[in-house]
Formats: sequence, C-alpha cells, structure tokens
Amino acid sequence: MTESKALRALREAIVLELMEYQNEYDFDAGLNTFTHPRFEIMATGQVLDGVDAVRDYWTRTRAAFPDQKSKVIEVYHADDAVIVEFELQGTHLGSLTGEPVTGKTFKVRMSGIFLFDKDVLVCERVYGDSATVLHQLGLIEAPQEY
Repeated sequence: MTESKALRALREAIVLELMEYQNEYDFDAGLNTFTHPRFEIMATGQVLDGVDAVRDYWTRTRAAFPDQKSKVIEVYHADDAVIVEFELQGTHLGSLTGEPVTGKTFKVRMSGIFLFDKDVLVCERVYGDSATVLHQLGLIEAPQEY
C-alpha cells in the first residue's frame, strides 16, 4: 500500500471510529480521536473548541435526543479531509434550547467534513438542514413554496 493510500485508510478509520463512539455515547473515546477537539456546526455558526465544550455539546444533544444515531451513507476523500454523508435520526425527548418536547422523531441527511493535519484529526465540521429537523419535530411549519 502506498503512503497516500495508507494515510487515506487511516484517516477513514479514525472518522468511522469517531462516528461509532458518538453512536455508542462513548464520549471519552470519541474525544480521544482528536489531539484537541474542535466541532463546528455550520447551520448555527457554533464553534465548540476543546474537550469541555465538545463533551458538553454531545451530552446536551443526547439528553434531548437520547436515541440519536448516525448512519454512514458514503465516504469521500480530499487532500486534507474525509467527507462523510450520513443520516442523522433521533427522538425529541428533552429540551435542547428551551423548546417544548414533542416526542417526535427526525431523520435528516447531513454531511461532515473531518479535517486532518497529516494523520491527526483537527476538526469535525458538520453541515445540516435545521429547518427540516424542526419541521419534522413539529416546531415550525414548512413553507408551501420557496
């Protein structure tokens, strides 16, 4: 295996391991896939930098959606990143931002860009459609037309 193929394989393994740790709610193991955890949520502009900030976010979101899971759909590679298309789903059983709990489920396609410096994961950048999630949870009405 060439060095570039080996690096790609290693990066992909790190990303898939991180995603599995998140599914298992093994936050300590997930945080250990980074040397310095950084999580960016593009839909809200949130930047969570450091162990405490990322752990707190993961803990709060799983309290609101205790069955939250992601399912990998496709994995792509770039020079300094692994890009993952995934389906995120969960049931709204707790309040995340003060909203009323609906007990409804959501399922939405998202993408994550996992940025690397050589073989070191430096950032997980997530892109998703918040409006679809809020609509599926019954918290907003969907427009009839755009």
